[in-house]
Amino acid sequence: MTIAPSRTEVPLMGFVGEVLEGLGDAVIEVEQCEPRRGIARIEPRRTVEVAEKMFAIETSRFATATGIDARDGIDVLYHWCFEPAGVVVTLKALAARPELTLDSIANVVPAANWIEREMHDLLGANFRNHPDMRRLILDDSWPEGVYPLRKDFDQVADRPPLPSKQSPPDVPAENADPPTGGSNRRKK
Repeated sequence: MTIAPSRTEVPLMGFVGEVLEGLGDAVIEVEQCEPRRGIARIEPRRTVEVAEKMFAIETSRFATATGIDARDGIDVLYHWCFEPAGVVVTLKALAARPELTLDSIANVVPAANWIEREMHDLLGANFRNHPDMRRLILDDSWPEGVYPLRKDFDQVADRPPLPSKQSPPDVPAENADPPTGGSNRRKK
């Protein structure tokens, strides 16, 4: 079986090939299939089904997920490790604009709970049926709809106001002691 409708065909071989082949038609494109590393794109509507299959493989564990602000949405990359073989398989799912929504895998893979919350806070990815979408990283005073890891985030214009009596880290406080000169060496 080879999968890659829009690119040069990538042959599925070895353990990584078996894992990807086991996901069936949920895999829509294979980008890399090497002895210890695989990268594939999956159908976004099938994230839970794929997570169930991956979690059921005896030697697998969910390592983490990462989010990338892409042109068409937020690409969520689910990274799975297989021990003791030292294999990593990354499965990509696009949370397409304008909704930026995928089904949460946190009900199947509890370790995904916090990382999905982090991606929501920092990138604005939405995870349908997540058990607890409260903020995790950003302060409660952070404005809704402002996501600091998005490409369109402006470090100056989008920076929310600081609470009173707190200065930004790049501006010295009014009453701070002036820095003293001298060496960083310890006195004997």
